[in-house]
Amino acid sequence: MGKSISHTSASMGYGLREDKKPEIVHSQYLAGDTPKQITQEFKIIQQQNHKCKKNTLSFVLSPTIEDGKKLDNRKLKEITERFLKEMKLRENQAIAFVHRNREHAHIHLYVNRINFQGQAYKDSFIGKRSQQVAERVAKQMGLTTVREVQQQKLDKNKEVRMILKRIHDRVINEVRPKSFDQYIKAMEAYPVKIIPSINKQNQLQGFRFEFAGQNLKGSEVHRSMSMGRIAEQIGFDKNVVQKVSQDKSMMLLGKTVNVSPNLAVKIATKAIKHVVKRTIDKGIGIEIGI
Repeated sequence: MGKSISHTSASMGYGLREDKKPEIVHSQYLAGDTPKQITQEFKIIQQQNHKCKKNTLSFVLSPTIEDGKKLDNRKLKEITERFLKEMKLRENQAIAFVHRNREHAHIHLYVNRINFQGQAYKDSFIGKRSQQVAERVAKQMGLTTVREVQQQKLDKNKEVRMILKRIHDRVINEVRPKSFDQYIKAMEAYPVKIIPSINKQNQLQGFRFEFAGQNLKGSEVHRSMSMGRIAEQIGFDKNVVQKVSQDKSMMLLGKTVNVSPNLAVKIATKAIKHVVKRTIDKGIGIEIGI
């Protein structure tokens, strides 16, 4: 993460609080080591450029949790120095400290945006540029990059989605649930936890699926697993269909919830199609009353 800030003292003071157990890993062109001292030294240089208001650069460098466990302060200092070099900030005042008070060790880096000639460092697209530089540094040092982490998550997500879709198909085809409750209970046997999404108006919005450490919306798993599509695959009984059609509500896990007009139509349409198919199969006249 990278951005320009104007609240140097407050931000640095928060980061250097004792309860966060900060450890300074790098300092350049600075004599002090307290937030007040560093801010004052920054200001001496910043007074050369009154036009620049956000005159401090703030970066957070975050190795992965696993990499962070293996990196000592010497390596963290190397990360900081490589980052500053790649960002062309080796000639600006800077202070970096590491937080280890949480599982995820990370570096806070503050750099004076104003150099010794009074020029302001260009901060256009600073967030994107800092991410690109951090990735280069990670590759240089053999560390896991953000792109690799994202790909690992995508690969795991893809595998989980495929398994969830197979479980869903099995429940629909073998259990043939007659209600959302039966569907939820059948999925729990695999075990997949289904969490209904209900808004402040007590209207059912959809389902989330918890499985193998993942929490996904139905539509994220597969397009056939959105709540509307699931409703089309369930054979709701006549009483449920009548209640949904008349009151726009239904029982779900022991509570009454509202359903949208669109979902009500899907449920009623499914019931009508079922009646039509049944009567055609019997070879008799069709009379529908929902």
